[in-house]
Amino acid sequence: MKNIWETLPKPFFCLAPMEGVTDAVFRQVVARAARPDLFFTEFTNVSSFANEKGRENALSRLKIAPSDPPIIAQIWGKNPEHFSALASSLKDLGFAGIDLNFGCPDKNVNRAGGGAAMIKTPDLAVECFRNAKENSNGLPVSVKTRLGFSFLDEYKNWLSTLLKESPAALTVHLRTRKEMSKVPAHFELIPELLALREKISPETKLIINGDLDSRAAALELSEKFPALDGFMIGRGVFKNPFCFKKEPYSPSKDELLSLLRVHLDLYDAADSKRPYETLKRFFKIYIKDFPGASDLRVKLMETTSTAEARKVLNF
Repeated sequence: MKNIWETLPKPFFCLAPMEGVTDAVFRQVVARAARPDLFFTEFTNVSSFANEKGRENALSRLKIAPSDPPIIAQIWGKNPEHFSALASSLKDLGFAGIDLNFGCPDKNVNRAGGGAAMIKTPDLAVECFRNAKENSNGLPVSVKTRLGFSFLDEYKNWLSTLLKESPAALTVHLRTRKEMSKVPAHFELIPELLALREKISPETKLIINGDLDSRAAALELSEKFPALDGFMIGRGVFKNPFCFKKEPYSPSKDELLSLLRVHLDLYDAADSKRPYETLKRFFKIYIKDFPGASDLRVKLMETTSTAEARKVLNF
């Protein structure tokens, strides 16, 4: 089996894993609009998978849609044995790789010791990584993280620690956990990150995340730093679901409404539907930038089902 990271173009483009956003339904919508080179799942808790009561929820997060492959499973937690258990199952589930989330800034995740909290427990992070790698059945193991937890200069020791484990890929969100998304991404640190990678683990693919809202923006950065391997777009997909198109593209009102219809259809057809309220966060993607969009969005937010939404939209 080929290592998925060795088959991608340079630079390559990924849709960032986002909790409550990049589920199988929305990934299919993005694939319909303009597919990235690589998808990631939402975050799956390794301890949920290891628990009989939580396993069904974990597996629902790991469902792969027909348009998903190649796709990477992103997992999080703090129990090394649970990392082993989930990692050992992912190849049979159809994944091309395993990504460890050491960067999620969510307070609840961090209180549980996962996500960005791993930056404060590097020895535990290394143990979890090694357990996942040793039990991956040959799948490449990568990491997504931030520059630090509270301070920028934490990246020197933290990223060096990760690179010494030779991850297949390292995605760096160019902010600390403390900064959240309240400050501009620290693009000025890219030369130092590249130097660290070249010094410690030159075979590791380096991916940049943060403040990239389109393929065009990522390509501009690629021209400045051609040694970067890939780019990850997150919130930019809310600004334009066609952001992965090879040429700059501004969808029309009809195209956005057509994509919303696809989203509703896929939601209705999903085996395990999430509460309807969670679907409303997506309306702002499609209902914008045309006369009456604001009023229409208000009406949609008052609906309680896809049937009601279709009536409002005349679908």
